[in-house]
Amino acid sequence: MIFTQKLEHAWAASNSMLMVGLDPDPQRFPAELQGRPDAIFEFCRAIVDVTAQYACGVKPQIAYFSAQRAEDQLEALCEYIHEYHPGLPIVLDAKRGDIGSTADQYAREAYERYQADAVTVSPYMGFDTIEPYLAWKSKGVIVLCRTSNKGGSDLQFIESKDSVPLYLHVAGLVADRWNTNGQCALVVGATFPDEIAKVRARVGDMPLLVPGIGAQGGDIPSTVKAGRDSRGAGMMINSSRAILYASGGDDWREAAALAARSTRDAINAAR
Repeated sequence: MIFTQKLEHAWAASNSMLMVGLDPDPQRFPAELQGRPDAIFEFCRAIVDVTAQYACGVKPQIAYFSAQRAEDQLEALCEYIHEYHPGLPIVLDAKRGDIGSTADQYAREAYERYQADAVTVSPYMGFDTIEPYLAWKSKGVIVLCRTSNKGGSDLQFIESKDSVPLYLHVAGLVADRWNTNGQCALVVGATFPDEIAKVRARVGDMPLLVPGIGAQGGDIPSTVKAGRDSRGAGMMINSSRAILYASGGDDWREAAALAARSTRDAINAAR
């Protein structure tokens, strides 16, 4: 199943636009997992199991795995998700951006090694660095557009000679020229709802990956109002820490499930 079809099915099956971010920090793990060599896998597996019914996908952040030399646990986690939650899209958050030959290897890493349904990429070096990902015609390519961090404005607001800010220029390139397989999406931060609305107006019903709610402070009603597509869906609204670390006690699984359900319901209430 191609990425956009899998995402559409997940939106409908879970009645959710919540994306659960997997940013495992062993220092914040519950006591029962401390010191275990497979702690990252077991923590993320449990989070996926208890939140899958409330989510439209999961987004493992590769740095949290590679910094702990836990790439093998990420591989195992992706295999587990495909086996036990086959309808749940996996978005590998890697933000790759390099020349074509290197990009080809990054694409193989994401789509072959980790079996990701989609990967985040940076557009800064231009189309030839994005093109290798498009060779995988069933896979998603999620391009950074208007990011949720404050420093994103340093570059993303620079205006071209026709007075279009860079982030909207990127949105236009992806929508008009780069989306050759119909599997592209854009990253637009919940911390900037006005820019979400401008991107949505520019790209139509293209899916948007929206980080920034929860710990980063993005407002859910404003985000949904700005970013929903013509059918009232169209977004993967990511929450990571607010769900993963909802409790550090013995009830961490139940707390994560409750946080995911509450976030899903808050998103739906704003649709």
